[in-house]
Amino acid sequence: MKLIHLSDLHLGKRVNEFSMLEDQKYILLKMLQIIEQEKPDGVMIAGDVYDKAVPSAEAVALLDEFLTRLAALGLQVYVISGNHDSAERIAFGGRLMEGSGIHLSPVFSGNIEPCLLKKDGDEVRIWMLPFVKPVDVRRAYPEEKIESYTDAIRTVIRHMEIDPSAYNILMAHQFVTGAVRSESEDVSVGGLDNVDVSVFDAFDYVALGHIHGPQRIGRETVRYCGTPLKYSFSEKDHVKSVTVVTAGEKGKTEIQTIPLIPGHEMREIRGTYDELTLRKTWEGTAVEDYLHVILTDEDDVPDALARLRTIYPNIMKIDYDNQRTRTSSGMDVADEMEKKTEIELFDQFYAMQNGQPLGEEQRAFALDLLESLKEGLA
Repeated sequence: MKLIHLSDLHLGKRVNEFSMLEDQKYILLKMLQIIEQEKPDGVMIAGDVYDKAVPSAEAVALLDEFLTRLAALGLQVYVISGNHDSAERIAFGGRLMEGSGIHLSPVFSGNIEPCLLKKDGDEVRIWMLPFVKPVDVRRAYPEEKIESYTDAIRTVIRHMEIDPSAYNILMAHQFVTGAVRSESEDVSVGGLDNVDVSVFDAFDYVALGHIHGPQRIGRETVRYCGTPLKYSFSEKDHVKSVTVVTAGEKGKTEIQTIPLIPGHEMREIRGTYDELTLRKTWEGTAVEDYLHVILTDEDDVPDALARLRTIYPNIMKIDYDNQRTRTSSGMDVADEMEKKTEIELFDQFYAMQNGQPLGEEQRAFALDLLESLKEGLA
């Protein structure tokens, strides 16, 4: 049985104020071409279908076209909601769409039943777990002690009636400990959203969403497929791809990745203003790529962005790398603060005020308080 693993489409996303809709339309067509060539039995989309809980009309139309094309191929399609999605909006019309082979994760209530994918006497059980927080799981199982994301996911899985003799696939949208993040992802307070990979031991394959870089976690069959497009310059070296999963007999899984080539690459170029405007520098290069320009001039160049855009129309970001920026303590402090989590910043502030760092009990209390505040704002 062959399945395609996708996630984090982020339809409607803007990157540095550039709309990505045309790029997303292009890459969805490329994915459809790969799907037509591979002839899978099913397609799994592991969350963050949209970039916002209330997506634009254009983003909704794009998803509608994509799902319609998949349904026309006679495929079974499985979609779960991610942390960027509205679970209610993703679930809407789910029972009607099942007749067309489109399976949408319902709003989490504690009861998860597998979707059965059958072919030639073989069967794969696909468990669709939308993005959940501990507060969601506590609400479903008030008698359980749930203090962390790991507790929450372990509790949900423990209440699934999993047949260990069957081939089981879990679709989930969580941050699994050990995954490498990118700048374009939401970072949770102090790493509180970490889920230990051991909670997935009962599954033959785990189709993860949430992390933008394709990667395995712990074992080959616990995987993030990554985004189909680059959504930050921290992803400029990523090789985006479609993940193809072939489920053989129990315990046997083959995994293949097929590269995706975007309409516009995302890359960095550096040099002085004069160097970047010389014909020999840019002639023959893909000047319409999305660019992060790093100028090495010691003095600021007036209207550099506007002037450079006459050559490179899709400059997303411009920075300077020179003696002034390298020695600017203000910039260093800002950069350091951006790299710290909320609990690290609070710890630093507490130490400045009290002359000593947080104790273990104080830190645990602060983490719990921050998590409670976050859940209250969600």
